[in-house]
Amino acid sequence: MATERVPSAYSVATGVWVGVGARDEPEPLSGVSHFLEHLLLKGTEARSAHELAAAVDRVGGDLNAFTAKEYTAYYCRLPADQAEVGVQLLGDVLTRPALRAADVENERQVILEELAMDDDTPEDVVHGLLAEAIFPDHPLGRETAGSAKTVEDITPADIRGFFEHWYRPASMVFVASGPIEHEQVLEAVASAFEGGDGGPTPERTPPSVPMRDVVVDRRRIEQAQLALGFRGVGRRDPDREALDVIDHVLGGGLSSRLFEEIRERRGLAYSVGSATSSYADVGSLTIYAGTNPAQVGDVLQLIDAELAKLVVDGVDDDELEVAVGYLTGAYVMGLEDTGSRMARLGALLTTTREIRPVAEQLARWRAVTHEDVRRVARRVLDQPRALAVVGPVTEAAVRGRRSRRRSA
Repeated sequence: MATERVPSAYSVATGVWVGVGARDEPEPLSGVSHFLEHLLLKGTEARSAHELAAAVDRVGGDLNAFTAKEYTAYYCRLPADQAEVGVQLLGDVLTRPALRAADVENERQVILEELAMDDDTPEDVVHGLLAEAIFPDHPLGRETAGSAKTVEDITPADIRGFFEHWYRPASMVFVASGPIEHEQVLEAVASAFEGGDGGPTPERTPPSVPMRDVVVDRRRIEQAQLALGFRGVGRRDPDREALDVIDHVLGGGLSSRLFEEIRERRGLAYSVGSATSSYADVGSLTIYAGTNPAQVGDVLQLIDAELAKLVVDGVDDDELEVAVGYLTGAYVMGLEDTGSRMARLGALLTTTREIRPVAEQLARWRAVTHEDVRRVARRVLDQPRALAVVGPVTEAAVRGRRSRRRSA
């Protein structure tokens, strides 16, 4: 448990981070964490879903949840004078869920509609394909919500068994932020959450299968969606901050190289950028662009050119300064409200079992040097890559373009 006192705030954000997520599911139960996330907010032994919602709406608050690869989070943000209500609601939801069979069937249909919606969104599809290509035959490559087949096959008994196995004290972290006192929150948590023994923690295996180089989903749509990816670094890797700098210079902002070259100078895409993800033992760096199918080869060639420049030359002084300024500034501004502060505590405690001080994180970005950038660029970008494409293009055409660029 951790709390952060914010005396000037008018709200209190409370949350429970459960240290099990999509990567901890057996393949036949892919999506069960997300399924369970939906169900816990459908009601408890004492409250219906409507009563849960009304308790929060009555004071203008928010009760919600989300599922990630390595944890599932449940949170409640309320006016400060209603803080104990949030603790009680979370205790009820996390320790006494109803998990009714009728609710399972209802949410099954909701989730299937959610999957169908995602499948109708090419930008989502291409990122899903890329994850599968970067982490083939590994749970990190699966969709967090599972597939239509697994969602259809999961039974109420599967969900109850998953809850009873994982939702126990050893896997759960309670966090809160706002104008609160730690001891008062501790008393409220002890009252709201039932006791129990420790329980298991996940055993995770890093990906071992080589990446797939090209994956194409041929569809009759107006744009081709491109996603290029590399395996990156894990959450505790000392090179993580240097990769953050590389990501920002490459495609992380409006001043990034890819945005300037592909959108501003060439007009080849409306949306283009990059992002990083980090997990316990591995990570990824991904690049995305949406473009006219006839321009796929040009866009890929420009991306390859910028990647090559980063590997050979690194970044200049101004790019390094801008990237570090953006990373540190955005991080600090992201801690303006109690919800973001609470989420920071929950994510850090769940994934690293410690809370890194804000000042230390800022110092790590500020310590990145030109040599760090060049070294990490070689480590990540000068390695095998995966390419996913969704649109009216063929795999043979994409492979042909890549082959011609390599031989040029």
